[in-house]
Amino acid sequence: MGRVSGKVALVTGGAMGMGKAHCETLAREGAHVFVTDRDTEAGESVVKGIIGAGGKAEFIQHDVTLEEDWKNVISTVQSSAGRLDVLVNNAGILILKPLHETSPDEFDMTINVNVRGVYLGIRAAVPLMKETEKASIINISSIYGIVGAASAGAYIGSKGAVRMLTKSCAVDLAESGIRVNSIHPGVIDTPMTKDLLHADEVLFLASDESSFVHGAEIVVDGGYTAN
Repeated sequence: MGRVSGKVALVTGGAMGMGKAHCETLAREGAHVFVTDRDTEAGESVVKGIIGAGGKAEFIQHDVTLEEDWKNVISTVQSSAGRLDVLVNNAGILILKPLHETSPDEFDMTINVNVRGVYLGIRAAVPLMKETEKASIINISSIYGIVGAASAGAYIGSKGAVRMLTKSCAVDLAESGIRVNSIHPGVIDTPMTKDLLHADEVLFLASDESSFVHGAEIVVDGGYTAN
């Protein structure tokens, strides 16, 4: 307990799934968590659960594709908490279609959420994060940012972009005190572990235990990409 005690964390897409697990894990380990999502009702429910369990959390309605939303989110975090130690760029969408059957609108939407959202988040958060001695940006990519698969061309392209944006930003921010890493979840079917394993990796990268981990891609896939 307390592995991120005193830290302030922002998790995008925090209203459900892995994002919710990230929020709950970080809060349980002592972080003040800002849960952001387009889904206000689900996001406020996550916050209510965290507070009910004794944690500290706030919800901010947020579309990660909008620069003005990012400005509002970072301003709110600064006003409420005064700092930002951890940014988890988790929000993402998946369209299951071969690339040649994907419409331009579907392609643009995927890139806007999965790539532009990460870019805008890093751009907006870095000035505030530079004010802390140790900060961590965690970008949620996918094993399909490393290997190919059928019927998900736009998604795979976007997650590959997140992988390389992470490495580039890690170089750019190497002397700033901000670490930048990516996590590449696979499909884990066991209900007990599918979100927990990914949340544990976020916790590790958010904590000072990973102070020497920078520019890395951490794969959590049960060995799928080892083949």
